Amino acid sequence: MTQPTHDEAHGGALGSRLNWLRAAVLGANDGIISTAGLVVGVAGATDDRSALLTAGLAGLLAGSMSMAAGEYVSVSTQRDSELAALALEKRELKEQPEAELDELTELLEQRGLTRDVAREAAGQLTERDALRAHARVELGIDPDDLTNPWHAAWASFFAFTAGALLPLLAMVLPPADWRLGVTVVSVLAALVLTGWSSARLGGADTGRAVLRNVAGGALAMAVTYAVGALLGAAGV
Repeated sequence: MTQPTHDEAHGGALGSRLNWLRAAVLGANDGIISTAGLVVGVAGATDDRSALLTAGLAGLLAGSMSMAAGEYVSVSTQRDSELAALALEKRELKEQPEAELDELTELLEQRGLTRDVAREAAGQLTERDALRAHARVELGIDPDDLTNPWHAAWASFFAFTAGALLPLLAMVLPPADWRLGVTVVSVLAALVLTGWSSARLGGADTGRAVLRNVAGGALAMAVTYAVGALLGAAGV
């Protein structure tokens, strides 16, 4: 049997890495679909390369900055909540140490330890670092690994940008007659990959995830192209 090494991620560390990777995949997926819908819609109205490039770049920048700002606000709120919970726990440990020891004992007992063993473990954990023990067991927070809003914001920004670059380049680089076909094929292939990756990371069925992802992307491109073609035909 292979023994775990010190370099292997376990527990919360592994879960955190998987969450970040899943967020990156989903951010790239958003960039692919939203930008593809935008440039395909514009392509339905015009074949002017400058117009396509302008629309694509505008969508890429707006989407990536919106994703980054939203992620920053969301994770900042989470971090503030974690800090507030830690501050409250610290105050309770100072004002009611015995009650907190009893609470930690009960929590450990609920995890399968006998009452005596839970009491002994709670006592040792409290002597070593009471706040860290309560943070991990009671709150599910690692005080040494709080969420970082800037990391989340930059990760979302780059993930969305990476995804958005694919349909943008596929639309503006090929000759005019090839643009739409190259873009559709490239986008659908990328959606197969992101759908499969997100399903694997989440432990879900890959077939259904890929089908949903591809169907959603194809529908978005079809609708925006139809709207763009109608507006172009109307001279708007």
